[in-house]
Amino acid sequence: MPGLAELDAAVTLADQMEAREGPVVLMNVFTIDPSDEQALLEAWAHDADFMKAQPGYISTQMHKGIAGSATYVNYAVWQDVQSFRAAFMNPEFQSRIARYPESAVTRPHLFKKLAVANHCVA
Repeated sequence: MPGLAELDAAVTLADQMEAREGPVVLMNVFTIDPSDEQALLEAWAHDADFMKAQPGYISTQMHKGIAGSATYVNYAVWQDVQSFRAAFMNPEFQSRIARYPESAVTRPHLFKKLAVANHCVA
């Protein structure tokens, strides 16, 4: 079972799951022992298969840090917080969390897109 750490000490994931907003993006930063890479990727793929079938799911991707990093970032786009919460709290999903390697520490946090025009850097 992975360890859980909050990305923002002032606002927990549990706090965020009470919000009524959408669409939202789950950003989840994973750190692992490098020897557990395959176990992490298999557990994440197993979870992704489950999430893809849930109402409100839009998309997900996993990224790995470069230059030998053992840090990974998953982002998943959801229609709204309520859909994410229902999927995350689903007992089947909760049982899948046990598949993650013991060395894994996960830092999930929900975000929304800002409506700021003309501030993109190429």
